[in-house]
Amino acid sequence: MFSLRYGTPTFGVTLERSAVPHPQKFNSVVVCGARGPRPRYPRVWKTDKRIGTVAKSQKLVKCIKDLSNVKEEVYGALDSFVAWELEFPLIAVKKAIKTLEDEKEWKRIIQVIKWMFNKGQGKTMGSNYTLLNALIEDGRVEEAEELFGKIFSRYMEGLPRTFFMKIISMYYNMGSYQKMFEVFADMEELGVRPDRSIVRMLGKVFQKLEMLDKYEKLHEKYPPPKFEFRYIKGKRIRIRVYPDDSTEEATKRDSESDTDELEEVESTNLGN
Repeated sequence: MFSLRYGTPTFGVTLERSAVPHPQKFNSVVVCGARGPRPRYPRVWKTDKRIGTVAKSQKLVKCIKDLSNVKEEVYGALDSFVAWELEFPLIAVKKAIKTLEDEKEWKRIIQVIKWMFNKGQGKTMGSNYTLLNALIEDGRVEEAEELFGKIFSRYMEGLPRTFFMKIISMYYNMGSYQKMFEVFADMEELGVRPDRSIVRMLGKVFQKLEMLDKYEKLHEKYPPPKFEFRYIKGKRIRIRVYPDDSTEEATKRDSESDTDELEEVESTNLGN
């Protein structure tokens, strides 16, 4: 007898379904109140844990930290790090630069930012300022001046005040007072109001060079502020500024009075 059942040729034997239940493939069983126990199937589509930007930035820092200062070696390590990336890991590189900045690894910061600029990525004001700061801290004055000149010529009217503060403080520490006056003149022409630290440095230079008339004109044009705002316990408080720093008790008293005033205003507003 030849029969075809279930697609299998047999000779004199009829194949029937086995009454033995199928062995359970999964160990974990979740009991459902409506339909009884059901197996919990494994999630085969879920891959391993992905590396986030923080872990990737730490791996990048660890990859280049123990290398020498040879440009080709550092650039080769960075190229091999991003070789299999579909997109340039800009966030991870920025976090790695921030980590290197906290550790004051100025040479590594310069190398990483220049490599990033060569790739055509991350050309922002923040990256330029970090590079300028690293060049100044590393003692590369000529490169810092060249970088500031490029940024100033490109973003003349939109250049932030922090760039002027950084370059003026560099000239002040070097003793290059003439260049310091030139940068300050550019600030005044562009209408950028100088910070209190810049005015203080210029006043010291004028007193040192015995330019008392310019010192008086500077303080007439940019007088010291009578009040400033600080954040104390999450509140924005106005505090009186004194010419000398020895009056801490008066400052505390003013801050306490300002907090009382703020509490009274908040209570009245809530009542209304």
